[in-house]
Amino acid sequence: SLTIILLAARVGGDLAIRVHLPEVLGELGVGVLLGNLTLFGVGYFDYFRHDEALEILSELGVILLLFEVGLETNVAEMMKVGFSSLLVAVLGVITPFFLGWGVAAFFAPDAPVLAHAFVGAALTATSVGITARVLKDLGKVQTSEAKIILGAAVIDDVLGLLVLAIISGMIGAANEGGTLDVGSIVYIVLSSVGFLVGAIYLGGHLSPIAFKVATCLQGHGVLMATSLAICFGMAFLAAKIGLAPIVGAFTAGLILDAVHYKELSERNDHATIEHLVAPLTSVFVPIFFVIMGVKVNISEFLDPGIIGLAVVLTFAAIVGKQVCAFGVLEKGLDRFAVGLGMIPRGEVGLIFAGIGSKLLLDGKPVVDSATYGAVVFMVIVTTMVTPPLVKWRFQKHGG
Repeated sequence: SLTIILLAARVGGDLAIRVHLPEVLGELGVGVLLGNLTLFGVGYFDYFRHDEALEILSELGVILLLFEVGLETNVAEMMKVGFSSLLVAVLGVITPFFLGWGVAAFFAPDAPVLAHAFVGAALTATSVGITARVLKDLGKVQTSEAKIILGAAVIDDVLGLLVLAIISGMIGAANEGGTLDVGSIVYIVLSSVGFLVGAIYLGGHLSPIAFKVATCLQGHGVLMATSLAICFGMAFLAAKIGLAPIVGAFTAGLILDAVHYKELSERNDHATIEHLVAPLTSVFVPIFFVIMGVKVNISEFLDPGIIGLAVVLTFAAIVGKQVCAFGVLEKGLDRFAVGLGMIPRGEVGLIFAGIGSKLLLDGKPVVDSATYGAVVFMVIVTTMVTPPLVKWRFQKHGG
């Protein structure tokens, strides 16, 4: 299974890069192909959808992915991006969330309210990596618009994870027979925010101690092992208090400052944690995206209702991010360019959909297979349309 998945992911990623698309779309695409070969009489790969070992490896992939995103996110820089980035991020989370909720409620009125809310959550977070790559290729990273886009994308990733944590907590409470009163919702919100803020504060003080103790250990891979122990430990703690493990992994990445592990880094030829983790993510993260693609059932798109859901959901995802333009307070900036830069959902939308397909509410998946396919369709379209739109807008207005 690993032989097939890794080779397919590399081929798919290569094809995507050759046609100037993000590598993740190629990995997702080969997953969709493998999962739907049954349509051509080849059912060998059907077990990929339910294989427990592959599911575990996929989970490791998404935890490592969010850990890596956290490592690349600087809390101090987030605090300095300015009020415009914060406002853009808040608008870019709230509007798509309620639009997605409304679309899900319209197409599946009999589904639980929390299922509708989960679809809305999948529309919240912008994929900062895709927009950043486009801006870098255009040489526009230093423009004011680009700084607002990148700052807001990082902030709305955090806000999106909080939304995910809150809704997952509400689903957990509902499964245990708890009532979703105002007090329960407030508790979940406070526990989610409290975990993130508390982990960043305490982690910033405790991680230097952990690395100092680790310097006493001899042998190879001490920095790597210590970092992963912190990552998995934080993911475990997040899960224990009812949050998604990826929230803990992301937080672990935030607290690991290079200053704290300077001595261990020097012992490893000045290697950073990002550098050491990269080989792991290059193996496990593609497994996650291929398995996400395998779970898409193309035959369901023969139903006009499912096609309608996918198209309207994609439209809501694009329109919802254009509201971000109203968050740009500085005069003379291209607000439309900011809205376009916030469109791609990429890997974050897939993570949300994947978690929703595994969460159960009243014994049924929160995100059923048809809705899952619609979310994947939305992710692919928003990811594909952003590069040419951003390129067109920045070249037209000169950044």
